[in-house]
Amino acid sequence: MCGIVGVVGNQNATEMLLQGLEKLEYRGYDSAGIFVLDGNKEQLVKEVGRIKNLRAAVEKENVSGALGIGHTRWATHGKPTKDNAHPHCSEDQRYALVHNGVIENYKELKEKYLRDVNFHSDTDTEVIVQLVGHFAKEGLSTKEAFKKVLSELEGSYALALIDVQDENTLYVAKNKSPLLVGIGEDFHVVCSDAMAMVAYTKQFLEIMDKELVILTKEDVVIEDVQGQVQERTPFEAKVDMSDIDKGTYEHYMLKEIDEQPAVMRKIIQAYQEKPISQDLLAQVAQSDRIYIVACGTSAHAGWIGKNLIENWAGIPVEVHIASEFGYHQPVLSERPFFIFISQSGETADSRQVLVKVKEQGYPMLTLTNVEGSTLSREANATLLLHAGPEIAVASTKAYTAQVAVLSILAQNLGAYLGKEEAKKVDVFHELSIVANAQASVLAQRDELAELADRYLAQASSTFYLGRYNDYYVALEAALKLKEISYIQAEGFAAGELKHGPIALIEEGVPVVVLMTDPTTVAQTRGNIEEVQSRGAEVISIATEELANEKTTFVLENIHPLMTALVSVVPCQLLAYYTTLQKGYDVDKPRNLAKSVTVE
Repeated sequence: MCGIVGVVGNQNATEMLLQGLEKLEYRGYDSAGIFVLDGNKEQLVKEVGRIKNLRAAVEKENVSGALGIGHTRWATHGKPTKDNAHPHCSEDQRYALVHNGVIENYKELKEKYLRDVNFHSDTDTEVIVQLVGHFAKEGLSTKEAFKKVLSELEGSYALALIDVQDENTLYVAKNKSPLLVGIGEDFHVVCSDAMAMVAYTKQFLEIMDKELVILTKEDVVIEDVQGQVQERTPFEAKVDMSDIDKGTYEHYMLKEIDEQPAVMRKIIQAYQEKPISQDLLAQVAQSDRIYIVACGTSAHAGWIGKNLIENWAGIPVEVHIASEFGYHQPVLSERPFFIFISQSGETADSRQVLVKVKEQGYPMLTLTNVEGSTLSREANATLLLHAGPEIAVASTKAYTAQVAVLSILAQNLGAYLGKEEAKKVDVFHELSIVANAQASVLAQRDELAELADRYLAQASSTFYLGRYNDYYVALEAALKLKEISYIQAEGFAAGELKHGPIALIEEGVPVVVLMTDPTTVAQTRGNIEEVQSRGAEVISIATEELANEKTTFVLENIHPLMTALVSVVPCQLLAYYTTLQKGYDVDKPRNLAKSVTVE
């Protein structure tokens, strides 16, 4: 979603803001802007489209100063236009503000306080800055006006505010949306992701919900809702700038697909050196049912995790979509344990569930790629994915990292419970085989590029079929294709074909069929016959032991419960090369954001 950056006390603020916004491009956005204060000179520049458009406009205007805020916007209220882009200013031009999140009561606040104000945008954000200006005109100081506004807001927000009458101070607050303060030498920064400012500092402070932070060149003051000053120790962001660089790759997505074997080996090393704690395993083992809560790709990983845990640990598992669970909580078992899966650790839908579950006193675990993220901080325990930064909007290496870590958890939990099936499995050895099998797929990328060109690039719709774990991979594969190529793609349980989906099969429709489950391979081959008899063009993907002379693409054999870690890789590459053939932006698909930080 939207990204925020802010700088106070550095004469290079303009370039820091632009570079910070460039580092946040992966989050998804449709417009961007900065506001920089240099003495009495106020400089507001906003553009629709990419950061390069904003940079060109900033350079043309010769913007400079030591205090500034910047923003990348993903449209929620109002279309992507210059007027709706952030920063927004108060009617008297005294205040400038950027905002991530959604204010649920902005219409009521507008009607209550701002009937006479002339608005320039359709956003909920402008209401916030106009309110600050309104209360300041009533005689409140900037801090008092900002606090009063915060007390009135309902919803999610991360805010950075500038008062043009004070070129030394930046005001910041958050609720439900991520925001960090960075500690520099004689300057301070604020950002919605450490990645934005890690080139300037690796020392960051967490901001808790409903806290107000006042930043100057020399100091950071954090206050809670009651106005009590909070002491907080900085943490070091463990982000390697080389991980963020595309290197010789044309796209981040291809780089991240290629990194998957290395990620598998990194996960092996990390969990061999620091195994999952016995205390955590004991806590999970005491549960009578595990509830996996996630969204999108993470939910697809959760379904694979369900099968791993049930097979190796014998504990029933339910997988729930966070956006549904948050508003309609199902009937829970007597001793539930919750696992939240999120690449960013900032997913708003999942956090909403986590907060409710925490209030009910249930134990929980977060699987995330970002140490120190909100879901990580607020859960009882965290298992890191060790995938490194994932920049492309369409997740690839984070998905396989999630499945890999779930496999380690499932096997460790089963061994802890004394389950014979789990004790037979050397999960680290199996993951090393997975890494080699993934590398084998990557070595055949040219073949997959040809398949994408031949079958998918000109298609208007595509279907993915599979059974058991292959069904869940089919869901993920279809999501990847639709996310970046904009081809209507659907994943189905192959056995459901005759219960409706087969009505959509017609001459020339591509159907990708996954076969890694020996129990159901004969039935799936029957499904291939059914769609081919209706004119479908089939791309079949199978493990060596299940392949025959008609198989399109063959995978190396791995543990039958872990095949998703390999079968998804050719599907990722099919989506990548199809999108490339169609000429679309692989890393930044339309309408999508990397980190979904609003419900």
